[in-house]
Amino acid sequence: MADLYVSWSDYHKTIERLAAQVHTSGWGFNQIVCIARGGLRVGDTLSRIFDLPLAIISTQSYGGEGGTERGELKIAEHMTMTTPSLGDRVLLVDDLVDSGVTLEIVRRHLLEHYAVIKDLRTAVLWRKASSRFTPDYQVEFLAENPWIHQPFEPYDLMSAKDLCSRSS
Repeated sequence: MADLYVSWSDYHKTIERLAAQVHTSGWGFNQIVCIARGGLRVGDTLSRIFDLPLAIISTQSYGGEGGTERGELKIAEHMTMTTPSLGDRVLLVDDLVDSGVTLEIVRRHLLEHYAVIKDLRTAVLWRKASSRFTPDYQVEFLAENPWIHQPFEPYDLMSAKDLCSRSS
């Protein structure tokens, strides 16, 4: 399969489809945790739609030219949240599961480090067939494992100097 190119419009519609899927499942949750960086926009949008607090856990596993080289997964020591404590029914969101390693490890990390969690479910926009982890909610299954080009990726190759030279 050729690479999958996602426009801003399609990106937002896919997040809305995920929100509808979670809503119609009838599952009640009281906290959204997003995996940064890819899950930031997904988590922010779902937090607004469901009017629930958003917590952010940062990870990094991709780097190199255009963020396409997988390295060792690093998880931040602390999670950022505006509430005094984490909710007990957590929706963990990311943009996609490629290998499934990040979502699986972060899920386990949350359950091991936050005893308050009684129920945790996972949600993504895209799941590739190559993923060894199956999220509870997904919008699209990609059987041919395309590289997904998301609309914010041009910023991976842009510097502030580049932006300033374009704006003048």
